[in-house]
Amino acid sequence: MLNIIIAVVAVVLLTIGIVWVIDKFLPKKAKPFLIIALWVLIAFLGYKTFMSVYGEIEFNKLKERRYVKVIEKLIDVRNAQVAHKVVTGKFTDNFDNLVKFIDTAQYTITQRRDTTVVDAELTKRYGGVETTRTYVVVDTLGSVSVKDSLFKTSDRYKTMMNVPFAPEGTKFNLQSGLLEGIPVFEASIEKKKILHDQDPYLIKKEEQVVSVDGVNGPTLKVGSMDEVNTNGNWPKNYSKEQ
Repeated sequence: MLNIIIAVVAVVLLTIGIVWVIDKFLPKKAKPFLIIALWVLIAFLGYKTFMSVYGEIEFNKLKERRYVKVIEKLIDVRNAQVAHKVVTGKFTDNFDNLVKFIDTAQYTITQRRDTTVVDAELTKRYGGVETTRTYVVVDTLGSVSVKDSLFKTSDRYKTMMNVPFAPEGTKFNLQSGLLEGIPVFEASIEKKKILHDQDPYLIKKEEQVVSVDGVNGPTLKVGSMDEVNTNGNWPKNYSKEQ
């Protein structure tokens, strides 16, 4: 698009020069034909300029629609990973294992309560003055399916690894590991894969975005392998859930 704009400006300047030359040196009989030709050229350049601006506006609308759908998938991945860590103590880097976990795993439902009992040893030590001690007791109340808790009756978790709008078969890149002994994970996809069928210049420009209301950098991702967090790198306007 930048090349088109530069070309348009150059041709406009050239057109002005041609008009000056026509006015100064061309016979009067030939002027009407050249003037018509110049009007056609100006109309064409105006159209190209409009389309270059309009094309970027349409690209931004399409980009936002696609990002919203991809982010919905990344949020599902994040929620599944957090559940996996709650139950197993770690994240996973394998989508097949994550789907199997959702199908079979159970959350344990517990209740913490304080209970007070007489401490016989302390009571004896204090000459028979009744002394108590408070304990925290954890009661197991039952269990609930991870699948029912996260996805209810939906089976969308079975395809949460597939990237919308990307070439067929494209999946999120899923990593997990430890950062200073703390479990971390990251699920990501390159913007150029989500936008693979769009103008290469606009895709390149989008990969370099630095903005408070945009998705910065060349990827859409949730979690991080470099710091302990499970957030996405998108602004709030792209999703209700962060």
